[in-house]
Amino acid sequence: MSHARLRPAVFLDRDGVLVVPEFRDGRSYAPRTLASFAIYPEARAALSALKDKGFLIVVVTNQPDIGNGKILSTVVEKMHALMLDELPIDKIEICPHRQDEDCTCRKPRAGMLLRAAQECGIDLSKSYMVGDRASDVEAGATAGCSTIFIDLGYTAEKRPSQPDHVVRDVSDAARIILANCELRGQA
Repeated sequence: MSHARLRPAVFLDRDGVLVVPEFRDGRSYAPRTLASFAIYPEARAALSALKDKGFLIVVVTNQPDIGNGKILSTVVEKMHALMLDELPIDKIEICPHRQDEDCTCRKPRAGMLLRAAQECGIDLSKSYMVGDRASDVEAGATAGCSTIFIDLGYTAEKRPSQPDHVVRDVSDAARIILANCELRGQA
């Protein structure tokens, strides 16, 4: 695919960015039941504004609870079906592997972003990675994206060393991306 035909994307982590996580012990955890699965109320408007500017919306999510046997993949698939019904998402990439598996898809590696870029014709240099963990920021930087860190105040894990932007939620992230589009004269 020629470089001129590549599109920008916004890559988003799932839990803590689009989905309300469970908070305990200074960090967040993915919901494990459909009953506890809730999308942040501001997510729809934020993603719709990004879609309106021509961005592809791609969720990239580590889900080690599948590999660890704490949730069935069919339950995660139902959660993702709910997200696809509620939000203007083009693609969901998932890493179901345990933390100790040496896969290429698990963030902080950039495998999910690179695979989506190849399959969807994404220009990584004009794309953004939005996440609530250092591993999200590292994956985005490795892939060549601008990075936005949603600071949820976790005390039990390290903060990313150099995100391009730090925000409070996905709405703030969308505002920064859209402001950057205006500055660059994009879309």
